[in-house]
Amino acid sequence: MTRAFNFSAGPAALPEEVLRQAADEMLDWHGSGMGVMEMSHRGREFMSILAQAQADLRELLAVPDNYRILFMQGGALAENAIIPMNLLGGERGGERRTADYVVTGSWSVKSQKEARKYCDVNIAATTETEQFTRVPQVAEWKLSKDPAYVHICTNETIHGVEYFWTPDMAAAGLPDVPLVADVSSHILSRPMDVSKFGVMYGGAQKNIGPSGLTVVIVREDLLGRALPFTPSAFDWKTVTDNDSMYNTPPTYAIYIAGLVFQWLKRRGGLSAMEAVNKQKAELLYGFLDDSDFYRTSVAPDCRSRMNVPFFLNDDALNETFLAGARERGLLQLKGHKSVGGMRASIYNAMPLAGVEALVDYLREFERSHG
Repeated sequence: MTRAFNFSAGPAALPEEVLRQAADEMLDWHGSGMGVMEMSHRGREFMSILAQAQADLRELLAVPDNYRILFMQGGALAENAIIPMNLLGGERGGERRTADYVVTGSWSVKSQKEARKYCDVNIAATTETEQFTRVPQVAEWKLSKDPAYVHICTNETIHGVEYFWTPDMAAAGLPDVPLVADVSSHILSRPMDVSKFGVMYGGAQKNIGPSGLTVVIVREDLLGRALPFTPSAFDWKTVTDNDSMYNTPPTYAIYIAGLVFQWLKRRGGLSAMEAVNKQKAELLYGFLDDSDFYRTSVAPDCRSRMNVPFFLNDDALNETFLAGARERGLLQLKGHKSVGGMRASIYNAMPLAGVEALVDYLREFERSHG
């Protein structure tokens, strides 16, 4: 069997090297006589897997000592509720506070809608009238006077816009307000300055590992602010105090994530990955920009390196295009149903050869149907 090039937005492709290692260890992890899925989460074998995964992620992202790394469940969608529940309590827990949201695509739309159940939401900025094709600068934001936090989605998986800068809350006049970021679909694709965020969170199924695992990186001073009705398993302080094992964690997903972290380290870390990711994105966007047959709509300065939405000028050719792609082992190129068209997700695990094969097919299809 020849492995296809899987352009799925998530669950997404994993490094073949990682999958082969997991297959080799499926029945017997390191001579334990057990597979990882069979281990007690409190046994010494899994405890060592968890500790190594936490240490490797901390190293890769250069996470400061005053931040905690939590492995949780429920995905980024669950965190959309867990975040306000964890940041609205404390000394002002009796008030219904305001949180500010910058809306740049489908995922930040979902985030602010969920938050409305727990707080008043101020839309500090939105590009909805522009079909979510750019990231608004901080100068355009209309922030609340005293929000509990400011939330952004630093890479919109569906609309394909990415922040290549980090908002400076001090410069925005709110130095004590934590910046919260959904980093699901570009975490580990490049270095990020964790210290500029109060909270970073993301589902694993795009650039880290299989679905079922959520990573939360939270600054210590933000722990202990949960609203009274927050479920214990979702209270960041409780999760921290129990080293991500207050309840049974997604053990196999953590194990695979740990293998991915080690794979990234062997490849030179995040600076090395960024160089490769730039090369892949520039190749694909460069071809699309030079073509009159395809089009992209995202502003060039915020085009996602991970998720590349594009369209054929003639929508009637969409199914023919997708069928031809499948025949060539280029899978999951159909765009999200909310926007249509095509989307190529080119996460860390997508090799340059996959993008080259896609560009070759794009060129061939244009020649035969243009």
